[in-house]
Amino acid sequence: MSAAVKYTLGRIGLFVLVLAALWLVDMNVFLKLMLALAFSAAASFFLLRGWRDEMAEEMAAAAERRRAEKERLRSALAGDDQPDDSGGRPEPK
Repeated sequence: MSAAVKYTLGRIGLFVLVLAALWLVDMNVFLKLMLALAFSAAASFFLLRGWRDEMAEEMAAAAERRRAEKERLRSALAGDDQPDDSGGRPEPK
């Protein structure tokens, strides 16, 4: 299961858990929802730190893969076999 799915399900689970606890309190439903949202967000900051870090690492790796693929495609469109690592300078002859 991807880290983003685990983190999202964890956030939803915390929200439902806090909302269930607040459901026993006598107050406006809208206020219950807002408090559940605020408390679950604060709790997830501490409780879901590992999953959040794992998700961030997956996203960074995906961004790096996209950047590398973009460079490879640009190189292929320019007619080069390999990406140019010379910094834009022509190679000496």
